[in-house]
Amino acid sequence: MRPVKIKPPRNGSYQPMGLRQRRNLKRIGFALLSIIALIYYFYTPFDYSAVDFESHEAYMNDRLHAKGFVSQQSYDWRTAPFFNKINGSLTPLPTGVPRSLPRIQYEFPEETASQKALRESRRAAVRKAFQRTWNSYRKHAWKMDELMPISGKGLDTFGGWGATLVDSLDTLWIMGFKKEFYEAVDAVAHIDFGKSESGTISVFETTIRYLGGMLSAYDLSGEKVLLDKAIQLGELLYRAFDTNTNMPQDRLSLEAAKKVDSQGAAADGNICFAAIGSLTMEFTRLAQVTKEPKFYDAVARVTNFLDRAQNKTDIPGLFPTWINAFTLDFTSDEYFTMGAMADSSYEYFPKMYALLGGLEPVYEKLYKESAPMIDKYLLFRPMLPDTERGEDLLYSGDLFANAGGTGRFDPEMQHLTCFIGGFFALGGRLFKNEHHVALGAKLTEGCIYAYEKMPSGVMPEKFHMVPCESRNKCPWNATKWEEHVLRKSYAETHEEFLDAVKEQKLPPGFSHIKDRRYLLRPEAIESVFIMYRITGHQEYMEHAWNMFEAVQRASMTKFANGQVLDVTEADPVPLPEDKMESFWTAETLKYFYLIFSPPDMISLDDWVFNTEAHPFRRPKSTRT
Repeated sequence: MRPVKIKPPRNGSYQPMGLRQRRNLKRIGFALLSIIALIYYFYTPFDYSAVDFESHEAYMNDRLHAKGFVSQQSYDWRTAPFFNKINGSLTPLPTGVPRSLPRIQYEFPEETASQKALRESRRAAVRKAFQRTWNSYRKHAWKMDELMPISGKGLDTFGGWGATLVDSLDTLWIMGFKKEFYEAVDAVAHIDFGKSESGTISVFETTIRYLGGMLSAYDLSGEKVLLDKAIQLGELLYRAFDTNTNMPQDRLSLEAAKKVDSQGAAADGNICFAAIGSLTMEFTRLAQVTKEPKFYDAVARVTNFLDRAQNKTDIPGLFPTWINAFTLDFTSDEYFTMGAMADSSYEYFPKMYALLGGLEPVYEKLYKESAPMIDKYLLFRPMLPDTERGEDLLYSGDLFANAGGTGRFDPEMQHLTCFIGGFFALGGRLFKNEHHVALGAKLTEGCIYAYEKMPSGVMPEKFHMVPCESRNKCPWNATKWEEHVLRKSYAETHEEFLDAVKEQKLPPGFSHIKDRRYLLRPEAIESVFIMYRITGHQEYMEHAWNMFEAVQRASMTKFANGQVLDVTEADPVPLPEDKMESFWTAETLKYFYLIFSPPDMISLDDWVFNTEAHPFRRPKSTRT
């Protein structure tokens, strides 16, 4: 049947609506729906008494085991071939009594009734935001990887195994949604890791989101089917190490990994540092709970490689972003960063030390030899009009280095890099280095400042600052600021400088906003949470609340929360993107929730978080 064509009257009184007009009307409609959702969220009274926090504080022991879940699987990955046999004996997990590690968390005094009431009201608000998102996911995208928060549709982006479902398991448990948790566990039991429409999967993303999510939920709940599924997925991911060097592949083909006559794969000639070095926590935890040494052996071989190569790079102590895993070469790349494609490998050095109870000294060595070089080559103080506050701020940039550390420094800050405050603070506590704890505080303050200075109250994905020549003394220089803005804008005149500042909405000291988006990332609130737990300073809770409110205003949609397209726009709030990755519920909302929870909930002295905010149990030890 052909579509009916509507002809305009001859007098021209009717004009057909163009594509742009239709799109504009659609955007206006979505914007109105978002505004209605915001009004409902912020102005609808919430019954905090309906949230029985007292009963779910004992979440560790509240294990219902309401149903005997059985894992469903079309292919048993334990029977899959492994061509490139491991040379020598398997590296066993470290044995012995866990070492006496320093206390990480501050010894919090008992709070007053008014402090508790304020904290609980904020915790309830975060819980409400998660519940709203989860209900929308459950209704519109159940068992799919992501919910599209504007259109209300489902999207598969990470293997089609339900990334948001698995990634959110421990958040459900921690927030006390036990009914929803066991419903999710039932769905996870039916995930078939034997097949994927994606063809190939990201080894890194699958490890941190799926394997980490199931192991953490198992640690919390003791639900056996989660361990069964984790073993199946671990066996699948173990095949990524079936290469000529036993270094993991970046992407793994499921069907190729099943073939008995496969000749094995060659290691990647170009793989990022994060992809090769960020599998340690998840494989180690799997080895700890299964007592299967091959999982630990796989990542221990990578760690030994990093240990051998650490002082042979262009900046001894640091690792370049790209490496050749086929030739085991760390010298072909000159780009050094704490941001994308490198971040989590550094993050795991102190965390692995804690996860192994201090029994493996190589992780202490990796941290202690990298941290001072990060401080020396990558950290910078921004030049700001408020010079007194500037003394308390640090950022981490990038270095394009020649041998010996000379080269071009780029003062670009990424939201991803905001994890570095917590990295230094945790390392400082574990290894008794108060200078590193102080660095962590200044780096965290830098991210807080970036949130505060944006019109929306939310930090952008990437931006540039004017770096100080010295951290000790850095007077404000308006001429120098103008020079940096002109250079980034490819402009020359003072009038062009003024135009660039106005157009980009640049606060003084900011020279360029490279990526104006906010992708619902957790790294800033992660460091704020860690600094609060380490220092006990109440102002971190205030910063967290300001951040939460700003993120909600900028990202809330009809169904959940979407990626913010431009954090420099605030009046009116622009329509978010129809995109919400699983780390919104797995990480961002979890860290917001935990900072407003009693400090003994997921204590940093009992748990250690993987890079997807999944807490793993630390071995018991006597602390100093």
